[in-house]
Amino acid sequence: MQLLKKFCPRTDFSNYEDMKRKFRIIVPEDFNFGYDVVDSWASIDPKKPALLWTDDSGKMLSYSFGGIRDESNRAVNFLKDKGIRKGDVVMLILKQRPEVWFLLTALHKMGAVALPASYQLTPKDLRYRLELSEAKMLISVADTDVADYVHEVLPEHPDLSYVTVGDTPVEGAIDYRAVISGYSPVHERPAAGTAEATRLHEPMLIYFSSGTTGLPKMVRHDHSSPLGYITNALFWQKVSDGKVHMTQTDSGWAKFAWGKIYGQWACGACVGAYDTEKFVPQAMLEAIGRLRPYTLCAPATVFRFLIKEDLSGYDFSYIHHATLAGEPLNPEVFRQIEQKMGLRIYEGFGQSEGSVLLANFPWDEVRPGSMGKPAPIYDIFLMREDGTPCEDGEVGAICIKNARDKHPTGLFREYWKDENATEKAFKYGHYSTGDMAWRDADGYYWFVGRNDDVIKCSGYRIGPFEVESALMEHPAVLECAVTAYPDPLRGEVVKATVVLARGFSGSQELKKEMQDLVKRVTAPYKYPRVVEFAQSLPKTSSGKIMRTAIRALDMQKLNSSK
Repeated sequence: MQLLKKFCPRTDFSNYEDMKRKFRIIVPEDFNFGYDVVDSWASIDPKKPALLWTDDSGKMLSYSFGGIRDESNRAVNFLKDKGIRKGDVVMLILKQRPEVWFLLTALHKMGAVALPASYQLTPKDLRYRLELSEAKMLISVADTDVADYVHEVLPEHPDLSYVTVGDTPVEGAIDYRAVISGYSPVHERPAAGTAEATRLHEPMLIYFSSGTTGLPKMVRHDHSSPLGYITNALFWQKVSDGKVHMTQTDSGWAKFAWGKIYGQWACGACVGAYDTEKFVPQAMLEAIGRLRPYTLCAPATVFRFLIKEDLSGYDFSYIHHATLAGEPLNPEVFRQIEQKMGLRIYEGFGQSEGSVLLANFPWDEVRPGSMGKPAPIYDIFLMREDGTPCEDGEVGAICIKNARDKHPTGLFREYWKDENATEKAFKYGHYSTGDMAWRDADGYYWFVGRNDDVIKCSGYRIGPFEVESALMEHPAVLECAVTAYPDPLRGEVVKATVVLARGFSGSQELKKEMQDLVKRVTAPYKYPRVVEFAQSLPKTSSGKIMRTAIRALDMQKLNSSK
C-alpha cells in the first residue's frame, strides 16, 4: 500500500459509515496511470510481482512491475514508429494475452485512446465500432476466427493499421511478437505542459456499452478514471499488497478495468489472469488452482456452472475473499457457493460507465440477493420519473446525485459523439443508470431489473430478478431468464426461459413444479404463466443475459403465427 497513500491518505476504517464519510481520493492534475502507478511501482521495487498468467495448456508466465514498465515502453516506441499519436484511437482485441497489459499501459502513457473490444464480435459489430470510433489501428490476437472477420472488414478501412499478437503470422498484418524486441525499453515521460503530455480530462479509454438494448454507445473515460477503481479493489474486492487477485473476464469488457488492472495495481496487488479460449467449468477450476488467488471475482454465470460440478476434491481455502458483479446473484446460488466452495460472496453493482456503485462491503453482514450499499465516492439515490427521490421500499432508478456538476472520480465523462444519449443519462443533473431497485430501511439496495425488463401485468410491476431467484431454488434449473410475454387480457404475463441442469428433461409436470415453487416463494401473481425450456440463453459476450433477444424472438414467433 506504499504507493496508495499518495492518492488515498486514509485507507483504514472500522466500519462502513466511517468509510463512507471520510474516504477521499486525491487526483493529481497531471495524473497518468502508466507513469504514476506502473512506473512508480517499478521505481520503488522493479521485481514486485504485477501479473501471473496461465492458459488452457497449463502454461504459466509471470511479470514484475519492472517488466511491465519495460514492455510498455517498447510498445510506446513501436506505436509511435507506426504513426500512432496522442488522441488517436487504437482498438484492442486481445483476450487475456499478456500484451493487453503492456499495450494499455503504453497507450495511456502516450495519450492515445484505448478501445478494448471482445473477440466474439461479428463483422457487423466490428464494422460499426471502427466507423463510429474512427480507429487508426486495430491490434488483435492472431487466432484464425478473429483474423477471418477482421479481413472481411479491412477493405472498407484502407488507412487502418492492422497488428496481430500470436505465434502465427497473419497475412497483411504486422506481427507484434516478431518485431517488438527490436524496440527500446526506454521512454521518457513528456515534460508537463508540452504538447505530448497528457491532461487529466482528455480521453483515455472507450468501452462500448454491452448493447442489451439498442445499439451500443461509446462510454468515454478520461485519465482520472483509474483512481476511481481503487474503491473496487480496496474496499470491495479486498485485494492485498503483493497477493494475487483474479477477476475472470475478457479484456474487451469493462469488468477488466474493474478487476484486472487499475485499482489492483494501484493497491500493489498482482493480477492473476486465466487466458481461456472457451469457458469450461473443469478447466476454470484447474486454472484457479494454478493461480491460487488470494482474492477472487467472477460473474454470476461462472459461479452458477462451477457449483454444478463435483467440488468434493477441491480446496479453496487459499481464497480469502470472493466477490461477484455483472449480474445479480440469486440467493439460492449464493447459498450453494457457500456450502460447496466455502466462499461467502460479496456482490457488487456497476456499469461500463463507472467503478463499483453499490456493494456488500466487509464491515456489514451480507444479505443474499442484495446489491449492498453505496460506494464511498458516489452519492447514490433512487429517483422517480419526475426527478424526485424515492422513499424506502419504493422502486426507482439507481442514480448518482448531482453527477453533472460534481463529477465523481471514476464516472465516465460522456457518451462520445452522442449528445442526445448523454443528455438523457444526465437528466435533472443526476446520472441515471437505467437500472431499477428499491432500498430497505437499513440502507441495502435490492435489484429489480433494467427499466425495460420490468414486467407490467394487470397493473402490477414485476421485477424479473425476484422470479428468477425463486426458480433457481429448483434443483432442475441451471440458468433462467424471466421476461414479459404479450397477453390480450393482462397486457403482459411472466415468462420463464429455463436451461435445465444435467440429468433433467422438460415436461409439463416439471413446468408445474416450477410454477408452484414461485407461488410459494413470492407473491402468487408473479408466477410464470409461460415456461419454456431451452438449451442455452442468449448472452452478450461479457456473459450478461439478453432478455431483449428473448422478447424479440417471442414477438417474431407471434407475428409469424398470425
